[in-house]
Amino acid sequence: MRIAAVGDIHLGTDSRGSLAPALRELPERADVLLLAGDLTRHGTVAEAEVVAGEFAEVGVPVVAVLGNHDYHSDAADTVAAVLETHGVTVLEGTATTIEIGDRTLGIAGTKGFGGGFAGKCASVFGERLMREFAGHTVDLAARLDSALAGLDTDVTVALTHYSPVSDTLHGEPREIYPFLGSYLLGEPIDNHGVDLAVHGHAHIGTERGSTPGGIRVRNVAQPVIRTAFAVYELHGHTEAAAPTRTAVSPGSS
Repeated sequence: MRIAAVGDIHLGTDSRGSLAPALRELPERADVLLLAGDLTRHGTVAEAEVVAGEFAEVGVPVVAVLGNHDYHSDAADTVAAVLETHGVTVLEGTATTIEIGDRTLGIAGTKGFGGGFAGKCASVFGERLMREFAGHTVDLAARLDSALAGLDTDVTVALTHYSPVSDTLHGEPREIYPFLGSYLLGEPIDNHGVDLAVHGHAHIGTERGSTPGGIRVRNVAQPVIRTAFAVYELHGHTEAAAPTRTAVSPGSS
């Protein structure tokens, strides 16, 4: 299966048509396109309309999660609805199954949230605001776990905005790791033995990493992959990457 993915494209109202040249090649290069959040700059409905227009009728199924930028204007439900109206499947603690030839691809997704990694993380204790911060990640990780548990497909992919591992954050200041992801997102990915995990958010991180259980994790933030989208070809338990180059400029962090 050929899985194209990109995150952090940060389209604004002045971005209409910016992805068209690269997306014309999509059906020849991939079977599905995954969008790993931060699709807009400020999460406005007008920006969502631009995003929806860019990814409508691209010739392959498009599946997305939202990112922190997409929540900025407190209109995330409307942003998701606009995308859905134009044929983009938006996941939040949910999953979808796509038939590709004689095989099935299952995608479970959530925005995810921060908290940190490997003993250096927030806990659901103390002031109410800290409990809410840490508890939000606990809740979303549990929903990702439930979504993965409901899949019975030949290939399974976990799609998040925040990172499930610290590997793909290398290059970012360590002080902000707790705001870039959480090990709690990685636990259901390992528990269900997914074939590939894809995320964005870490603009100066590293593309390739893995979970403690050895699951492949790919940071597809556009400033990292420096392409309109990267394509990951899954052959059983092996994978090859074939990036598609274009002149699209990275968005803001």
